[in-house]
Amino acid sequence: MSSQHHPITEADLHAYVDGQLTPERQREFEAYLGNRPDEAQRVQELRAQKRELRALFDPVLDEALPGRLLRAARPRPAWHQQRWVASLAIALVSGSAGWGLHTVFPPALAPPLAQQAPTSAFAQRAAVAHAVYSPELRRPVEVDAAHEDQLVTWLSKRMGAPMKPPRLQTVGYELEGGRLLPGGQGPVAQFMYRSIEAGGGRLTLYVSNEIGGPSTAAGVSKPASVNAETAFRFAQQGSVKVFYWVDGAFGYAIAADADRAALARVSSEVYRQLGSAATTN
Repeated sequence: MSSQHHPITEADLHAYVDGQLTPERQREFEAYLGNRPDEAQRVQELRAQKRELRALFDPVLDEALPGRLLRAARPRPAWHQQRWVASLAIALVSGSAGWGLHTVFPPALAPPLAQQAPTSAFAQRAAVAHAVYSPELRRPVEVDAAHEDQLVTWLSKRMGAPMKPPRLQTVGYELEGGRLLPGGQGPVAQFMYRSIEAGGGRLTLYVSNEIGGPSTAAGVSKPASVNAETAFRFAQQGSVKVFYWVDGAFGYAIAADADRAALARVSSEVYRQLGSAATTN
């Protein structure tokens, strides 16, 4: 029976992006898109997300599982389960193959040598979050920059400390908004910026309080702790580059598909502003 009278659904949209529609249904869906530019744009956004995620995860899909995972798997999982675990591991486990990282010192305001190095898992989560949300055209943030006061109040309450986003116009970016994300054990704040230059890309600031020292009762964003002095570190997977560091109770990661030197300048500016804010608190 022909499916020409079946309505187009959200499931059809995702199946089309994944290449899982029948030839007949695909023709119907493409005809549907021809009259709906908004839906056609959604398809492009979803495809862009898939490309970014593949750039992050493909290098580890065919690698052997770590021994500790194999020992825990009784009976041994099927090949497709192994590929899924490998994909999950890159976002949650530090030191995964293909994830390059090392200590770097951006110009001018780089913090001193680390007393305790942050985990690469934190940087990986920041890169994944950037890859998922930065291609979005219609819903890149939960609260936009036009409602910055509401965004600051909401994120500060959920994070238990002031979460005012840095001003980055001097290094070529302006605030677009932000959102709350799940971290390893609690909430994480993500601020999104867009390039001031026409055709420029997006940059995200990922903030977590799960990997630093304990915060003070007053909720000061940069209390003294064993992590009060730390070096910037750099990591890259696919096209996503990340500068990250731990300062006081918080970990910070700047992620973008941008020139490394430019990203270093942004990281130094963020660090400078956070330091100034802590001094005045």
